[in-house]
Amino acid sequence: MRNDVLTNAVKELSDIQSLKGLFHEHHDGDPIPSAHELREIVDLCRAILFPGFYGKATLNSQTLNYHIGVNVETIYNKLTEQILAGLCFADDCSQDNTTRHAERVEHSQKIALEFISRLPQIRHTLATDVEAAYNGDPAAESYGEIISCYPIIKAITNYRIAHELLMLNVPLIPRIISEMAHSETGIDIHPGAQIGHHFTIDHGTGVVIGATCIIGNNVKLYQGVTLGAKSFPLDENGNPIKGIPRHPILEDNVIVYSNATILGRITIARDTIVGGNLWVTEDTKPGERLVQARRTTEQAKK
Repeated sequence: MRNDVLTNAVKELSDIQSLKGLFHEHHDGDPIPSAHELREIVDLCRAILFPGFYGKATLNSQTLNYHIGVNVETIYNKLTEQILAGLCFADDCSQDNTTRHAERVEHSQKIALEFISRLPQIRHTLATDVEAAYNGDPAAESYGEIISCYPIIKAITNYRIAHELLMLNVPLIPRIISEMAHSETGIDIHPGAQIGHHFTIDHGTGVVIGATCIIGNNVKLYQGVTLGAKSFPLDENGNPIKGIPRHPILEDNVIVYSNATILGRITIARDTIVGGNLWVTEDTKPGERLVQARRTTEQAKK
C-alpha cells in the first residue's frame, strides 16, 4: 500500500504535461541565477553604500579604501557570474559554441562594470532618501538610526540596485533582488518603477508600487499605500496586453497617507495630499487635498 502510493505520487509529479511552465530543465553550462549569491551581492552593495552600518563593524577612515576595494572586486566577480546566469536563463546557453560563450562572458563583464560605475550616483540618491526619512519623522534621532532601523532604506536600496540592473537589460535578477526586499520589509517596489530623489515611506508595511509608476521628487508614502493598475486590457485572443503604462504618476511633493489606493494611469499633480483610506482613480489638480467627507452630526448619532 505504502509503496503503491509513493510510486503513483512520483509518477504523477514527474508527468511532463503537468509541469508546463513549472519546470526549468538544466543543461551543462547553462546556469540559473542563485538567490544566495544575489543576497551576498546586495549585502556587499549595502556595505559599500553605507560603510560602517553594513558589512565590517570595525571599519574606519584608514581602512575604508581597502574594504571598499575588496568589496567592489568581489561584486564584480559575483555579479558577472550572476548576469551570465540571467542571460542564459532568458536565452538558452546550452547550444553556445566556444565563441558565443566567450561573447556572453564579455557582455556580462561589461554590464557588471557599468553597474559598478553607477554605484556613486546610487549612493548620492540614497543619501537624499535617508535625509527625507529623517526630516519626515520627528521620532528619528539621527541618520544612523534611519540607516540601521528603517525598512524603507533597505527596500529603496534594493530597488535602486535592481532598477539600474533592469536599465542595463539584465533579465530576472532585478525581480529577485526587489522580491528579497519585499520579503524582508513588506514593501513591494517593482524595479521598473521610476522614483526620484528624496523619496521615503513611513513605516512601510504593505506598500505596493507597480512596474510603470513614475514618482517625482520629495514624495512621501505611508504604510498600506497601493500604486496599482486597473483591470488589464485584453487582446483579441483574451490575453492581457503587457508593456503598456498602467500605473499612476506622482509628481513632486506629493504625500499619500496610509491605506490609500491609487489606480490606473492617472496623474497625482504636484503638492497634492491624498488622505488615508481613499480610493483614487482620477487626475488631481496641483495642491489639491483629498480627504474623506466628514459625517454630519445626525449621521454620527446613528
